[in-house]
Amino acid sequence: MKIVILSGGLGTRLGQLTSKIPKPMVKIGNMPILWHIINIYSSYGFDDFIIALGYKSQIIKDFFNSKKLKKNNKSGYLECKSIGGRAIKIALVKTGQKTLTGGRLLRLKKFLVKDTFMLTYGDGLCDLDISKLLKFHKRHKKIATITGVHPIARFGELNLNKSKVRGFKEKPQINKGWINGGFFVLNPKIFNFLKNDKTILEGYPLEKLAKANQLMAYRHKGFWYCMDTPRDKDSLEIIWRKKNVPWKKW
Repeated sequence: MKIVILSGGLGTRLGQLTSKIPKPMVKIGNMPILWHIINIYSSYGFDDFIIALGYKSQIIKDFFNSKKLKKNNKSGYLECKSIGGRAIKIALVKTGQKTLTGGRLLRLKKFLVKDTFMLTYGDGLCDLDISKLLKFHKRHKKIATITGVHPIARFGELNLNKSKVRGFKEKPQINKGWINGGFFVLNPKIFNFLKNDKTILEGYPLEKLAKANQLMAYRHKGFWYCMDTPRDKDSLEIIWRKKNVPWKKW
């Protein structure tokens, strides 16, 4: 099964961190967050990746080339091993400098029209069980599955009784409300909902799918964190230094 990783955005909210490199190449520990994401999927046995390139795409190409990966001239894939030693293959595909999320996916249509595939963004880490996500999608037989998550609170959470503080939690995982966690499973029929480079996947396509009763949500109650800001990057660095890294399965 193919896994698409959208890696072409500008990442402007990361400030200076993305002035010279694309967001997926920002490092957590000594490796880009993109490499962490690839290894999450690889740890569940998924080995066929398509990286949708855009902003500063050459930096991502240089990273993989520096690893001296073997290129299959027939398929165009780069062949290598994940951190856990599993064989994987990676296709690096330019999808435009200013193309939006749905447009990037549309540009990859020729690679994805035959079978169900998975998709995620190049900036999110979690301890999601990918196998259970896929089983959920196959069971309901709809066009799209989106993973719903509880985000980490940006600030400390207060439990108040009028003006009296009854409890305090420093940046807990929010227990109320679900947001798009960015780990999708999609049927090729998704391409019927994508128009052009300016299509935002999270806009018209998902709204239309929801109205057509073709969008399901897999609820993930575990760890999830998106690297949007320098503070997020620092938080992930702190987590990475701990013994039990939530997303590390290899």
